[in-house]
Amino acid sequence: MSTTRPYSPGDHGPEPGDPPAATGRQVRRLSLDGASGIVPLARDFTRDALHAWGWLPAATADRRAAAEDVLLVVSELVTNACLHAEGPDELIVSLDNKVLRLEVADRGAGQPAPRTPHRAGRPGGHGMFIVQRLCLDWGVVRTPGVTGKTVWAELGAPA
Repeated sequence: MSTTRPYSPGDHGPEPGDPPAATGRQVRRLSLDGASGIVPLARDFTRDALHAWGWLPAATADRRAAAEDVLLVVSELVTNACLHAEGPDELIVSLDNKVLRLEVADRGAGQPAPRTPHRAGRPGGHGMFIVQRLCLDWGVVRTPGVTGKTVWAELGAPA
């Protein structure tokens, strides 16, 4: 398991004179157990959080791309849980300063990993490759004695 970085790699926090950032961790949870239309539900829930936290509406192309990356990663994590892990139980979206963390808890025993070698033209199997490419970091947390796991991914806040 990796530790959560408070800032993007190479970023040492706000510069003097920058407007103050929201302080404290903000968290939103969505139960997905037994829900239908899970992927769109997860995307809509995450989009609402991005609106509440000021990522949307996006004022610049970079901000819009950052929000789209978050929504794509949510889609990939939730889809993987549906296809490979008996379905997702919960989605947690949290924001701590400049890092947005996505967590998808499921009941599966498998270990997600990018397909190696990655073949861009081959259908399917791109989910964790996309997560790896778009995120600052990602990983899997397992609790001893508990069935399932939580797959998490972290993305940097837009500049």
